[in-house]
Amino acid sequence: MTNMTIHTTQLPHVDPEASLTFWRDAIGFEVRSDVGQGDMRWITVGPVGGTDTCVLLQPPFADPGITDIERKTVTEMMAKGTFGWIMLGSDDVDADFARIQAHEAAEVVQEPTDQPYGVRDCAFRDPAGNTVRLRQV
Repeated sequence: MTNMTIHTTQLPHVDPEASLTFWRDAIGFEVRSDVGQGDMRWITVGPVGGTDTCVLLQPPFADPGITDIERKTVTEMMAKGTFGWIMLGSDDVDADFARIQAHEAAEVVQEPTDQPYGVRDCAFRDPAGNTVRLRQV
């Protein structure tokens, strides 16, 4: 078996500048690439100094084959926070929560909580409605 890893995962954005501000300034990720213009931008971010894993922030409606019904469904799901999500790991959830919460781009969904299944985590929503869970590791 080969050594397989996760290289890139994608999350949608509706406002590239707001998403960039959240992921760079609130979460603290570095920008690896920023391609395109206007609302049609593909922005890659990831942990500072890491090169093996990244998040691609991408326009959800870039595919010219998307139907009006699909566009409506995706828009509704993004507004509810049920379309995209990611779980990040932290060695200090409480400290990272306090830092991220202090940033105006972050919408708190759940403060740090000891879950009954044995983990401590918290959650935010980014400007596109994506759920960002932060888990103590």
